Amino acid sequence: MAGRPGMAMSSDFLEAYARLPRAQQKGVRSLIVKFNADPSASGLNYERIHAARDPAMRSLRIDRNYRVIVLKPERGDVHMLLWADKHDEAYAWAARHECRINPETGALQVYAPRTDLPAFDVPPPAFQALKDRELARLGVPPAMVAEVRAVRGEAELDAMQARLPVEAYEALFLHLAGETYERLVLEREAPADPVDTGDFAKALERDESRARFVVVDDEMELEAMLNAPLERWRVFLHPSQRRLVERRWNGPVRVLGGAGTGKTVVAMHRARRLARNLLAPRAAPGASDAPGAAEIQDAPDTPAAPEARSPGSAPEPAGRILFTTFTRNLAADIEHNLRAICTPEEMERIEVTNLDRWVVRFLRRRRYRFRIVYDRGRDAGEAWQRALDLKPPDLDFPDAFYDDEWEQVVQANGVTTRDEYLRVPRTGRGVRLGRAARARVWPVFEEYRVQLAERGLKEVDDACRDAAALLAAERERERDRERDQGQSRSQSALDYASVIVDEAQDMGAQSWRLIRAIVPEGPDDLFITGDGHQRIYGRNRVVLGRCGIDVRGRARKLRLNYRTTEQTRRWAARLLAGRAIDDLDGGADDGRDVRSLTEGPAPILEHFASREEQTRYICGYLESLRDGGEPLRGVCIVARTRRERDAVAAELAEAGLKSVTLEAGAIDDGEAEDVRLATMHRVKGLEFDRVVIAGMNDGLVPLPAALEARSDAAERESAETEERALVHVAATRAKRELLVLGFGRPSRFLAGPEVRA
Repeated sequence: MAGRPGMAMSSDFLEAYARLPRAQQKGVRSLIVKFNADPSASGLNYERIHAARDPAMRSLRIDRNYRVIVLKPERGDVHMLLWADKHDEAYAWAARHECRINPETGALQVYAPRTDLPAFDVPPPAFQALKDRELARLGVPPAMVAEVRAVRGEAELDAMQARLPVEAYEALFLHLAGETYERLVLEREAPADPVDTGDFAKALERDESRARFVVVDDEMELEAMLNAPLERWRVFLHPSQRRLVERRWNGPVRVLGGAGTGKTVVAMHRARRLARNLLAPRAAPGASDAPGAAEIQDAPDTPAAPEARSPGSAPEPAGRILFTTFTRNLAADIEHNLRAICTPEEMERIEVTNLDRWVVRFLRRRRYRFRIVYDRGRDAGEAWQRALDLKPPDLDFPDAFYDDEWEQVVQANGVTTRDEYLRVPRTGRGVRLGRAARARVWPVFEEYRVQLAERGLKEVDDACRDAAALLAAERERERDRERDQGQSRSQSALDYASVIVDEAQDMGAQSWRLIRAIVPEGPDDLFITGDGHQRIYGRNRVVLGRCGIDVRGRARKLRLNYRTTEQTRRWAARLLAGRAIDDLDGGADDGRDVRSLTEGPAPILEHFASREEQTRYICGYLESLRDGGEPLRGVCIVARTRRERDAVAAELAEAGLKSVTLEAGAIDDGEAEDVRLATMHRVKGLEFDRVVIAGMNDGLVPLPAALEARSDAAERESAETEERALVHVAATRAKRELLVLGFGRPSRFLAGPEVRA
């Protein structure tokens, strides 16, 4: 950190500020500007708090009734804004809390220790094996070590959660879940030198501190943060997230994490980090290799533009970051959010697009003569029917069998010849097929490709394979030119310094082989985030290692849910309990080690005799929120299909309630005050204070057509998992409250005593 900061704001302060009335918010902004300019200025009413638990706490007067709580350490010129509230409530907060530097981790921590510890006749078992210093190294403030030792289990730890620093709660929770102390400490950054518990400026540089505090450098930055104080992801990253973002990796990284654990946030900040490094001057040879702005440029195979070179310095790296995901909706939402945290110069280095669109653009520039199809519309459907005419009649397989075989075996494995099909594994297929039977089935698939070619069509998997082949050929030609002419290659369309992939679970094998081909292998080449529990687009279960992407030693997992309450998370997790969920690389991910940091009400589960009763309930619920002063833009009603979504919209309109429908490809700017409506697919990647899942009925969830299209029991079981994952995704969009409603016969996903009819 250059120089000594004058002021920092905690995440608690920003949340408290967001709850203030607008007049007091305006007063806080004016007060902070004055205070930051001159903390000793007259008229600030900068006063000691005699009942404060921490003697370094002071109060600043907002107006007659409201106060800001400030920490002024004995040494240095750092001031920290900790809380804002009405006078009595602010002083009560100061009486409960301390703000100190942990002597083992060096982190600046805000916590609320108890002084009335109960006595125990039997030694509590939970953390008895850990020494006091070990607890401190896990982030427990020394003032709370005795209280932590009194914890007997998870319920008592949860009761302490709001008073503990977040990194301490995380470590203690994971230790109770079976993680070893050694592993937990290994994952944390240890201070290189003894901790100076009086140096608050130094403490603010540590990852654990940056998860709670942001240093304010100028008035423009201050104004930006105070104008959007609840968008905490713009400022704060949890230490486990920050390490993923800032580390220089020696190859592909795979980050797993359940809904709400911040995977997309991490991916966006990673893109920003890499783009910022690309814009920074590269260090000259022999410069320090300590982590910093130039660390990413040390990676090999990042070509330089000749004009960027200057005497005595290394060349600038090739210029762009590709941020890709599966759908247009997610790509649009990600680009919108990236623009909120990146400078225009950084955004120029980041290309955000869904992969299918990237493929179309890449091939179009190379005069690709085929039109890419993503489903079997009229032309591709006719080609498929012509191919099915070659079915061997004595095998008596239904048409759905050939459809599944094409998708799950032929396309997934990139099979293009009869010999390849005879040898390819058919793992997971419910129908056995010997070599002789395969030889008789193959002409159907061969004919389908012929029929597509005659119509000038290619399925997207074949187009991905063609794009990968073109990339390989172009790189080979460039290497030949370099060898023949002795020149470094110039910047071209191939020059991506890194590729970031979000929602990786929805990508197919050919997509992954193309992604591997887009960026050369090397440090920081691929950064991949995903969650098998949220696989809702087809049966794209792949093993990254078989697609040329080796994540061994660089596989990480985010285990704390920052969005969804624990009650909602548990309900959503039960939808997929006992089902095989993969980790994107051939292993399993049961999700049992994920936990939410917030508590809340249990999901409301109601079932009605008729649609009219469901409508009356929804309207009454929305009206009660509106009458209570809560904006309805924080509510989203989710349905399985567009038809059901639109039916709910019509019912709301008839009742005089306006709504905003979130359509495919459209961005919700958050300005309209009305309730949102979306399908379960469209709501992916979004979050709302309250989510209402409507129409959880038999015959709609699961969608019969999604199950009936599968050819055998194994495929239908896979489709059932996808349908459950859809509801799981919809439920985990809720931050504060989840309602699950239906009418008529309830969906079998709601079987159990929880449902009230």
